[in-house]
Amino acid sequence: MRRGRRTLLYLGGALALVLAGVLLASLLGTPSPIRAQDPPADTQQAPPAEESPAAALAFPGGSPSAVADVAERLNPATVYIEVTLPQQPRQQQPFNDPFFGPFFGPFFPPDQGRPMQAGTGFIIDQEGHVLTNQHVVGNLGGKQSIRVYLETADFKGWVDANLIGADYQLDLAVLQIQKPRQLKELPVAPLGNSDAMRPGDWVLAIGNPFGEQLGLAHTVTVGVVSAQGRQISVWDQSRRTPRTYTDLMQTDAAINEGNSGGPLINLQGEVVGINTAVNTQAQGIGFAIPINTAKKVLQDLIERGMTPGGPWIGVSFTDVTAEIAGALGLSSTDGIVVSEVIAGQPAEKAGLQAYDVIVELNRKAVKNGEEFQKAVQQLKPGDTAVVRVIRGGRSLLLTVEVGERPPEFR
Repeated sequence: MRRGRRTLLYLGGALALVLAGVLLASLLGTPSPIRAQDPPADTQQAPPAEESPAAALAFPGGSPSAVADVAERLNPATVYIEVTLPQQPRQQQPFNDPFFGPFFGPFFPPDQGRPMQAGTGFIIDQEGHVLTNQHVVGNLGGKQSIRVYLETADFKGWVDANLIGADYQLDLAVLQIQKPRQLKELPVAPLGNSDAMRPGDWVLAIGNPFGEQLGLAHTVTVGVVSAQGRQISVWDQSRRTPRTYTDLMQTDAAINEGNSGGPLINLQGEVVGINTAVNTQAQGIGFAIPINTAKKVLQDLIERGMTPGGPWIGVSFTDVTAEIAGALGLSSTDGIVVSEVIAGQPAEKAGLQAYDVIVELNRKAVKNGEEFQKAVQQLKPGDTAVVRVIRGGRSLLLTVEVGERPPEFR
């Protein structure tokens, strides 16, 4: 009897607590904890809560499908390029130069120097112009044979391409293809503004790693712009000398063999760069030519086949790194080291030699390749320039008559 009374007391206390909770909930305006009921049919549901900023950052563009949407739009305008070169004597392996070779291991255009070269490009207008890298297709006047693989909803197949413009210095080239009869119009990749890109902005790259024949065509990789204004020296296997690039965009979007010339795209679906080089000894270090650089010379390449000549001294060079400074016995890394003096050009006539370190141009200090190129661009063909070089520990002054860049080096 006493146990039954105790049980009733427990039940009564529990019921009192529940009723107190209901009363408190109604006073506070919150739903009752006892049961949830469906709202009346004529009651409008409250709008879903907005996605938090942290959740939006989880996806490029704030949406899980943003990259896929952009890739779907740009894929048809991205083409695979195959170049057949004339039969040439077998070349030696790169980096065999007794001095320069060891310093250019990391950076390499990911696809050059073979009898059959492959790369990527993208269509930029209804006239069938395709923008790509010069190192993929070679120079004007060459005997190369070029064809392009186009893949759209209405057409998949090869079309012949003509090289109509090339610039060696900028590593840019323009091809032209004929529109297949099956297509009403060509797919076109819109060009954006590379100056508007900031480190951390999302980008994606579309390319054809290792060639279309391996079934990896139109591979999409995603990353961010890592930096702007980068300068690198890349070993040019065809000319056996470094090629210096300035003002490149750095990205961690994967760039592989066959990707050169392909588009680097922002999340608005605009091309902001042209994928060009990769650091083969690191992960996530690739480089692209800013699209604004290409836009400045695009009409010249299409209409004239090349860019205007501009001032020219006739040397290949690279920055003085700590390793190069040590090898040459220099006390500073200021200046540029001459890797090649082009035969018959102004520098050779002035007496410049390979391994000379240029530290001044017209009495102004030269700290790196970017400063040197900007200083040369201030000159005009026919001007006289005084160059101070360090050669074998001695300081020399040489006078160079500035020429005009020859077509084969544009």
